[in-house]
Amino acid sequence: MREFDYRRADDVSGAVALLGADPDARYLGGGTNLVDLMKAGIERPARLVDVRRLPLNRIEPADGGGLRVGATVTNSELAAHPEVRRRYPVLTQAVLAGASGQLRNMATVGGNLLQRTRCGYFTDVTKPCNKRVPGSGCPAVTGEHRNHAVLGASDHCVAVHPSDMGVALTALDAVVTYETAAGPGELPLADFYLPVGDTPHRETALPPGALITGVTLPPAPAAARSRYRKVRERASYAFAIGSVAAALDVSDGVVREARLAFGAVASRPWRARAAERVLTGAPATREYFAAAADAELAAARPLPDNAYKVTLMRNLVVAVLSELAEEAAR
Repeated sequence: MREFDYRRADDVSGAVALLGADPDARYLGGGTNLVDLMKAGIERPARLVDVRRLPLNRIEPADGGGLRVGATVTNSELAAHPEVRRRYPVLTQAVLAGASGQLRNMATVGGNLLQRTRCGYFTDVTKPCNKRVPGSGCPAVTGEHRNHAVLGASDHCVAVHPSDMGVALTALDAVVTYETAAGPGELPLADFYLPVGDTPHRETALPPGALITGVTLPPAPAAARSRYRKVRERASYAFAIGSVAAALDVSDGVVREARLAFGAVASRPWRARAAERVLTGAPATREYFAAAADAELAAARPLPDNAYKVTLMRNLVVAVLSELAEEAAR
């Protein structure tokens, strides 16, 4: 591991200034991803700016009736919060589906959004990887790609984003707030992650040196009936090979509003807009749920060893939406 300087920030502006003074610095939250990457030689910061003690650890009402979640709120605190559980159950379920209890006790909301891919080529410094070393190639395209992307990928990178929480936040139209030396800013989560294109090393639209300060959840009545379902290769503590965050508002057997996001199928949490358009105003039946899934997955471009994901996601969408529709009919 490269020797590094360590600083503990006292306030948000001080943290931004400390990072801005060294372009090779990184913010440190829970460290559950960054420290592992440092040990592997993938991340080599010259300075760590510890932000855990900043006053960003609260969950409180937001203007307009939503919730504001501070960036240093831990995943455990987020999942357990009574208002999150009551109003946004899909978010609680997504957080609890990720990692172990010990990791959730350390991992922060801001850090979760910024976690890097778990692609084996990315985490092996002896292998080329366009995300780690731009222009070096993507061996996953012709190599091991069973768990890689089927939507929105390119010849330059087929890795998937690993966050469970990010999938739920995408379905909820969450907004990321941040601070820079020039002042505060915000990004809808739909615009937060960049398309992979030919620059997979550029992962987010955050300005250089920006510190995530929180996430705002807008009011979403449909989210009261919502669900996160994750498929993984072992029973616990594994990254998804496919996941769905769904919210469904049904009245008299007709879908009034649908929110869908997919996980582990693209380089970023994937908002299923085509599926939502099919569902809105349609009967809440398995036939239409399947048609919605097919509309979204028509854009899939699987590789030879991950074509199973298309069928998996279709079945997952139908199963989750059917469960939500049955609940609404009771």
